[in-house]
Amino acid sequence: METPDFGIPVHLAERMTMAEQYEYLRTRMTRRRTLVTAGAVAGGLLTGCAGQGGHGGAAGAPIPSPATSKVSGSAVTPFGRHLAFGADPKTQMRISWQVPFAVRRPYVRIGLRPDALDRRISADLRHLHTPGVSGVRLAVEQYYVHAAVDGLRPGTTYYYGVGHDGFDPTSSAHRAGITSFRTAPAHAETFAFSAFGDQGVSTGAAGNDKLLLKVKPAFHLHAGDICYADVNGQGKKSDGYDPTFWDQFLKQTEPVARSVPWMVTTGNHDMEAWYSPDGYGGQLARWSLPDSGFDARTAPGVYSFVYGNVGFVALDANDVSYEIKANFGVSDGRQTKWLDKRLGELRATQGVDFVVVFFHHCAYSTSAHASDGGVREAWLPLFTRHQVDLVINGHNHVYERTDAIRDGKVGRTVPVGGSTDPTRDGIVYVTAGGGGRDLYSFPTEAKESYEGHVHKVESVSTFHWTKSGNAHQETVEWSRVRYRGFSLLSVEAVAGSSPRLKVSALAENGTRIDHFEVRRGS
Repeated sequence: METPDFGIPVHLAERMTMAEQYEYLRTRMTRRRTLVTAGAVAGGLLTGCAGQGGHGGAAGAPIPSPATSKVSGSAVTPFGRHLAFGADPKTQMRISWQVPFAVRRPYVRIGLRPDALDRRISADLRHLHTPGVSGVRLAVEQYYVHAAVDGLRPGTTYYYGVGHDGFDPTSSAHRAGITSFRTAPAHAETFAFSAFGDQGVSTGAAGNDKLLLKVKPAFHLHAGDICYADVNGQGKKSDGYDPTFWDQFLKQTEPVARSVPWMVTTGNHDMEAWYSPDGYGGQLARWSLPDSGFDARTAPGVYSFVYGNVGFVALDANDVSYEIKANFGVSDGRQTKWLDKRLGELRATQGVDFVVVFFHHCAYSTSAHASDGGVREAWLPLFTRHQVDLVINGHNHVYERTDAIRDGKVGRTVPVGGSTDPTRDGIVYVTAGGGGRDLYSFPTEAKESYEGHVHKVESVSTFHWTKSGNAHQETVEWSRVRYRGFSLLSVEAVAGSSPRLKVSALAENGTRIDHFEVRRGS
């Protein structure tokens, strides 16, 4: 069945890329002079999947602005659905998606059964304009839609569909798009979450998404460098930039993120200088994240939430990085002050057994970017003071895991299969940067060492970034597990009389490459 007004048949729309949808509309709707122009299929969308490569060029006229676009709502198919918790995962969910053109009165319909989406919630349409670049691309218009769903029941599965005037998700033509999510439980129970950073658009990234579907986490932590629309990652307008990478990324991620909350933070490649002085205008348009940080308007990637017996804290390491200084000091110390306060609150919260912190730049790593001295100086004393249980980073496109580190040194060796107590031994730091972007290597003497392929080395020669922006050489003994391949972190948080974090790392094919346990007071 075809939708009215020369729309795209549903069975085709579900399989089409955005470029194909644009082209279909362009060729079918030429009788409407104000509809899709050649520029609507330009802007790089017809260059195909970005993979690891560069950005495609564009030609033609710009797509219609929100004021002049006359595309019928029945011809516009939502795509790129992605979820995130609100500040309270037990009762709040944020549902987001993208549309290729401006639509009227977008909304979410939600209910306890797929055939009974009784509650209708209005959504907010955010228009993101990217100026054209002479000789490179035309201006690009993108439209993101967000609905705040509050008042949910804890531990409950909900079904939902997204729509707008002319597109009813409950109609027989669109019912296949209905999907579900589950809220956090009212009381602590064992659950699993996953994590990685540095994803992009590639076969490796898509492979990790498929693995996530098998792992079935309650939610996913994304440690930044989300899609690499900004190629150079320096937070400058001179960086190579193609916003249509986001169209490809959200379509790639949708099979997972439409049902698994995708809790992102901010990497250096997520500083998109085209939209605001700090580069966070794009993140504000594309994501709806918990407003539980110190300022959701200026630091959207900084927030915290509690799920079960674990408190989670997301940070923006661009604020303290000595390596990439585009946003160094952007919060004027407010983020670090908030972090100190929030970690103390979580430690004092009844029922919170563990605290997990995630952000982009590495505190401890030996790979390409190595370690960021700014992160170490600003935040590690706070992690130690509040006895953080696990720290997850990205930035280096590898998997690397430390021993338990206390006062900058090995507090306890944690081999594959080992266990550690943060109250006694220190903190384990995990670099989970194998999300899908091109992979890095390790120093020559630091051979890969992972489950089933352990190669012990006494020390590794590496470096960390100093405040002057120079690399300071250091020899370290804390690099315990190293794996150069696409991978993800899977963590089971066990509740009950013997709470623990059972941490595993999985290669893209599902093979376990590392595992260890975190127990407090053991």
